[in-house]
Amino acid sequence: MSGTTAFWYASRATGVVALLLLTAVLVLGILVNRQGRLPGLPGFAVTNLHRNISLLAVAFIAVHVVTAVLDTFVSIPILSSVIPFASGYERLWLGLGAISFDLMLAMIITSLVRGHLNRILWRAIHLLAYLCWPVAFAHSIGSSKDLQHGWLLDLSIACALIVAAAVLWRLASAARQLPRAARVAAILTQHGPQGARQAPERTVR
Repeated sequence: MSGTTAFWYASRATGVVALLLLTAVLVLGILVNRQGRLPGLPGFAVTNLHRNISLLAVAFIAVHVVTAVLDTFVSIPILSSVIPFASGYERLWLGLGAISFDLMLAMIITSLVRGHLNRILWRAIHLLAYLCWPVAFAHSIGSSKDLQHGWLLDLSIACALIVAAAVLWRLASAARQLPRAARVAAILTQHGPQGARQAPERTVR
């Protein structure tokens, strides 16, 4: 196996692993409740798990980018990894990869300095980072012919189905949870008439 071939295989392999890790990060973020917890795990464990998987994903993405640049079969400038659409080769798909990488970096950096940021600003950046997965998914499918057939295509479809299932679960869970105002109204509806009937009786006595 030549050096160029090794870089090609390394770039493809790390790209697939990065997609799996990004899927795990997104699904974990979707399933976490408003208190930042998952069933059976305390809040700090969920936070550490989410951050560590995100950092691992960034590490694999970095290796993916470096090996793609070192692969001399095509010419990919290093700046195209962070500057969208700067590459002459596969401009659209590599540009989407750069956008995904930038969003991932924004999510990691803001999470590390969360205590020093305005909560509204942090949340806005963090929610924007959820675009990272669909953009990365489009980059993976479009730029890699390997993911367009065979078991790698099946793996990509499985990732998409898992994300879709997590989103549907979260939407269903949110629909079951009444807003606070609605909960108060429901409680008053259940107990109000009985209390209203009891009040006049106490007044008459």
